[in-house]
Amino acid sequence: MRTVLVTGSAGFIGFHLSQLLLEEGFRVVGFDGMTDYYDVRIKQRRHQMLLQHPHFSCTEGMLEDFGTLQALALAEKPDVIVHLAAQAGVRYSLENPRAYVDANLIGTFNVMECARELGVDHLLMASTSSVYGANTDMPFGEDQKCDTPLTLYAATKKANEAMAHSYAHLWNLPTTMFRFFTVYGPWGRPDMALFKFTRGILEGTPIDIYNDGEMYRDFTYVDDLVRGIRLLIDAAPVRPETPEDIAEGDSLSPVAPFRVVNIGNGDKVRLMDFIEAIEAECGRVGVKNFMPMQQGDVPATWADASLLKSLTGYAPQTPFREGVARFVAWYRDYYRV
Repeated sequence: MRTVLVTGSAGFIGFHLSQLLLEEGFRVVGFDGMTDYYDVRIKQRRHQMLLQHPHFSCTEGMLEDFGTLQALALAEKPDVIVHLAAQAGVRYSLENPRAYVDANLIGTFNVMECARELGVDHLLMASTSSVYGANTDMPFGEDQKCDTPLTLYAATKKANEAMAHSYAHLWNLPTTMFRFFTVYGPWGRPDMALFKFTRGILEGTPIDIYNDGEMYRDFTYVDDLVRGIRLLIDAAPVRPETPEDIAEGDSLSPVAPFRVVNIGNGDKVRLMDFIEAIEAECGRVGVKNFMPMQQGDVPATWADASLLKSLTGYAPQTPFREGVARFVAWYRDYYRV
């Protein structure tokens, strides 16, 4: 039985990934800081559900605490590490930038050190579509330069990619960075748009809509995302012998077993259409508070997910209306509304 260490296992994506891995016969070792960035009770409930499975165990600790993380890694000896834990949120990075330096830079370095010491088969780490920053050529492809991040959050994730490449090169550590595109679905984070819109519409309180609604996002349903991660586990990059060994369209490094992969639905959806889908599921029209573009935000994201398809044969495909319906059903059940 292969063992996977999942950091951020009580988080939105880590919870869903851990569930999928357990269903597919992996042993999952979770690690989570249980920070109060949002309601800790949701995180606790996620872990409680995972702990019902005999092949799941978890440790509570901060990524910055290298001793605790290292001790866990050495004791469990995972074959694969999937690093999802991070200080998330574009807007919060304006308020508390130090949290991003601590978790996303120091914490990620600690994870890479554990992976190097263990010599794991594959290290997979979360990046974000936010690294595309001021880029306007869409759909975004992995071969685009990402030198214009608009927030510290995006900058830390871009730094993670650079750090990971150096480790992959120096230690021949197979590493895949995946860039997420606006993930949504049941058990989502309360600070995310879908959660806030659903709550506001059901409660009859105003919902803030930035850039007067002229926003487009590549909404990716969480089940599609974690399926992509699961399949990428089996697609560990190999250092090419010559540049000619790199297939056209592959982001594989010419000097390291390192690759960046977009995981997105491959379509951009108008924000107002997304909100209308939520309203339809809630059975009421929301009170809309139209606002200007928020600092650090971008008007549109759209993924070229063809590399994921070529590597795994898989492409995310859940229609956003179907995904919204599943989330609203979960929300009503969880909060009994």
